[in-house]
Amino acid sequence: MVAPLSTWPWENLGSFKYILYGPFLAKILYTRHDQEDSSQGIWCLHILILCALRGFMYQSWTSYSNMLFLTRNRRILKQGVDFKQIDKEWDWDNFILLQAVLATLIFSVFPFLANLPFWNTRGFIAVVLLHVAISEPLYYVTHKYFHGDYLFANYHSLHHSSPVPQPFTAGHLTLFEHLVMAMVIGVPILGVCLAGYASISVIYTYVLMFDLLRCLGHCNIEIVPHQLFESFPFLRYILYSPTYHNLHHTEMGTNFCLFMPLYDLLGNTLNSKSWEMHKKLSIDAGKNGRVPDFVFLAHVVDMTSALHVQFVFRSYGSMPFTTKVILLPFLPICFILMLVMWAKSKTFLISFYNLRGRLHQTWSVPRFGFQYFLPFAADGINKHIEEAILRADRLGVKVINLAALNKNEALNGGGTLFVNKHPNLKVRVVHGNTLTAAAILNEIPKDITEVFLTGATSKLGRAIALYLCRKKVRVLMLTLSTERFQKIQKEAPVEYEKYLVQVTKYQAAQNCKTWIVGKWIKPREQSFAPAGAHFHQFVVPPILRFRRDCTYGDLAAMKLPEDVEGLGSCEYTMDRGVVHACHAGGVVHSLEGWTHHEVGAIDVDRIGIVWKAALKHGLKPVSSVEKIIEQ
Repeated sequence: MVAPLSTWPWENLGSFKYILYGPFLAKILYTRHDQEDSSQGIWCLHILILCALRGFMYQSWTSYSNMLFLTRNRRILKQGVDFKQIDKEWDWDNFILLQAVLATLIFSVFPFLANLPFWNTRGFIAVVLLHVAISEPLYYVTHKYFHGDYLFANYHSLHHSSPVPQPFTAGHLTLFEHLVMAMVIGVPILGVCLAGYASISVIYTYVLMFDLLRCLGHCNIEIVPHQLFESFPFLRYILYSPTYHNLHHTEMGTNFCLFMPLYDLLGNTLNSKSWEMHKKLSIDAGKNGRVPDFVFLAHVVDMTSALHVQFVFRSYGSMPFTTKVILLPFLPICFILMLVMWAKSKTFLISFYNLRGRLHQTWSVPRFGFQYFLPFAADGINKHIEEAILRADRLGVKVINLAALNKNEALNGGGTLFVNKHPNLKVRVVHGNTLTAAAILNEIPKDITEVFLTGATSKLGRAIALYLCRKKVRVLMLTLSTERFQKIQKEAPVEYEKYLVQVTKYQAAQNCKTWIVGKWIKPREQSFAPAGAHFHQFVVPPILRFRRDCTYGDLAAMKLPEDVEGLGSCEYTMDRGVVHACHAGGVVHSLEGWTHHEVGAIDVDRIGIVWKAALKHGLKPVSSVEKIIEQ
């Protein structure tokens, strides 16, 4: 049986809960035309503004907490925030709506609140005194009670179910707990109002400072310098630090205070390791953290995908990519940041996860997809990639995996430029396309006899064609370059050369139901495919799903092993726990401990080897069709 007040009344509304803010807006609009009763409208306006500021406060702190390029060495708990925690904390902002409703009820009881002045100095003094004398001890006592057997099991355990504290975790409480929290934050405000010292500025300042300190305690980033407490020892009892509150989450019998450790000292619940751990973390912030075993070197795809990272919107980044209308207003900001990154920036850390004791990180080259096609930008992009490789080499990274356009043949020969320039690299440079080819081939039915291949002379197209011809599959290779076609054809064993056929027009595939698309094709070109055709593809962005009488495959991808830890973001176009096949190829390279570089042309003989290694380590193909690759 569910404990009383442990669930929210709007729990089943999902995102529609924000409609409950509608009456506030309606009241504001109504009172603009009814000047005789404008007080309620003004009060509702203040509530909406305060709610918006509070939401912005928590979102900003969460974004900062996930800016790993700034905070990676200051993190208290080193593990990542996974999908499970993100889903649990999805409705973290319920308390803001609850307190808005409660504020309206208070106004109905005390209508004089509508006539508060903007400023009252005495109000600031009074609200601080009331907070220290009432709110702090009230929270301390109730918090200890919530750690009792019944209350913890039925209420407070929800808050502690988040393994890595984040600002959103502060709002991850049951309805009953937030009613108590509303009392804690409401007593000083109501007290100063009844005392006649209230003002608009006092209410705004107190509420926002309350939220700021809640975010500070749950941010999992130690930003309070230990020198502050050493210079002014009494401050350590006046203001807690993120380390102090994190200790409460790891050792729950200690550090119960709201913001002031003084009450833990008085209640004999102060963790003796608080200051020592705080000092150590503060000092270690200037040192490099753990060296990753594997780095996936990505780049920004476009403006909308730039919003699809954890440090922008954590919840959005945890879901498969879609273009949401609500995010379109942020595009101008993204455009400005793109120009700033273009002018002055360097490769930065985006995300990480752990796999079998190995730390895997994703770094990003600060360039957008369209910039890779600007001739004058090529040298600068290659410089960024080269610097990232050399940095990984200095750190001791074992494998660095070039993603998407970072391994473009026209840009750097699929990574050969860097390997040839720096022959003594200890880090292995990998493009991962051997597994990409294997994943594409895995989707092709075993009994197929003919395929149509666009992008036929590309790195992937060549490997796919050479592999399929050995299986006696007739490959119609679309290319206008006879020279390139003949070069690839000569690579095939003599007895299989006849299975490679050059075609120069899409009409040549009018009777072929298996299309492998490696070059973006428009709806007109798709129209030449017969009804019932299936479009396999390795082209970015994916082709438009124009034909309703045909089927379309997704980009080559692999699902990471089930024991992956701390994964909380989705790769562009991929589902949860799924990565692009080239990323998976780098993971396999790392797990196998291979010592060769995987750059340039794909070694067709290794396609089966890499595929078997991927399956051995628990990576799974996203497609479930019958396999052509021998296992």
